[in-house]
Amino acid sequence: MNAPKIFGIAGWKNSGKTGLAVRLVTEFTRRGYRISTIKHAHHDFDIDKVGADSYRHREAGAHEVTIVSGTRYAIMHELRGAPEPAFEEILARLAPCDLVLIEGYKREPIPKIEARRLEAANRQPLATSDPHICAIAADHAVADTALPVFDLDDTGAIADFIATIVGLEQRP
Repeated sequence: MNAPKIFGIAGWKNSGKTGLAVRLVTEFTRRGYRISTIKHAHHDFDIDKVGADSYRHREAGAHEVTIVSGTRYAIMHELRGAPEPAFEEILARLAPCDLVLIEGYKREPIPKIEARRLEAANRQPLATSDPHICAIAADHAVADTALPVFDLDDTGAIADFIATIVGLEQRP
């Protein structure tokens, strides 16, 4: 199997990463591509409701808990003190798809676009120190860069750029 095509969205908290990721998934799906996403969280998170059967399984000590229904399934893997899995390990667990969009993982050596918003808590540019950032999407004018700059809301143009960078084949 071929390695999946990967493209990242990097940026500081409140920089517009999630909104851009959601719009790109919608756009690429509309174009007929199968898209998967990986979202990195810098904090403890839970996708399980307290008291639910699957929560009780995890709390009892299960290493992995899989919930399956007629519409979806989810596998929760408890690290139980083990280190966070490497990016490549997570990528290897995904089913085949046309493109994997990565939100977060700003230090991974993958092609990415930097999201910038004036409301972001930290406005320090990432592109100046990350050679893997190949474009910037911002809600304001950006000077002092040789990189392509997109309006943060110009999803179509950003999707076209990503498709070109990763070599997505055109769909009829």
